[in-house]
Amino acid sequence: MAEGPDPNAWMVTFADLVMLLLTFFVLLLTMSSMDEKKLKTAFNHFKGATGVLNFAEYMKLDTFSDFIKIHKDIESTVVVDSDLLKDLLLPSKGEESQATEKLKYLADSIDITDDERGIVITFHEDILFDAGEAVLKKHIYPILDSIVYAIESNPNDILIMGHTDNIPIKTKQYRSNYELSLFRSIAVLKYFLKDKHLSSNRFSVGGYGPSRPLHPNDSPKNRALNRRVEIIFKHLD
Repeated sequence: MAEGPDPNAWMVTFADLVMLLLTFFVLLLTMSSMDEKKLKTAFNHFKGATGVLNFAEYMKLDTFSDFIKIHKDIESTVVVDSDLLKDLLLPSKGEESQATEKLKYLADSIDITDDERGIVITFHEDILFDAGEAVLKKHIYPILDSIVYAIESNPNDILIMGHTDNIPIKTKQYRSNYELSLFRSIAVLKYFLKDKHLSSNRFSVGGYGPSRPLHPNDSPKNRALNRRVEIIFKHLD
């Protein structure tokens, strides 16, 4: 006698349907709790342009402050022309001068990127400080003033972090690389607060010493790149 169809066969299809629905609702829950900024940053890895910031294709940028405002609202966070952003840090002048040319040269030692913390302006040591010192060089003031204007024009909190290479330092002023990196951050903070009279409420400072290098400390060039101060416009919540 031939066997009839299995009366329970429908449960296989039903189980598949339930599993698909469960996957769908888990996906919805996950998407609802995602950090939008982090999600954009993750997708940038697939675009081949992570860390480069350029919004000229969207609208005209006249100052670095304009860039901060646009970056806060625009959908894309892909950077394709960091030179444009460096130019925005230069003081606006009607004609070229020797001072302006010198500032453009200094801008080559500045990096502007975007990471999970916010918009990161990285100053390498030689344009801010002499070796082993934490006194700001005066020729960098005009570029810092452009950052002051951006701070005044935008609500972002500001994080200032100092970094060194891994060569130990011990002087009368600074007993370790951690102290040196911290005092360099404080020097930048003092310029913003005492010289430019910004409110202290939005600022945080710190010194990582050699603990967060950008590159292996295996050559003079890499060590120079690791000696830096970062001014970070933190992402808005």
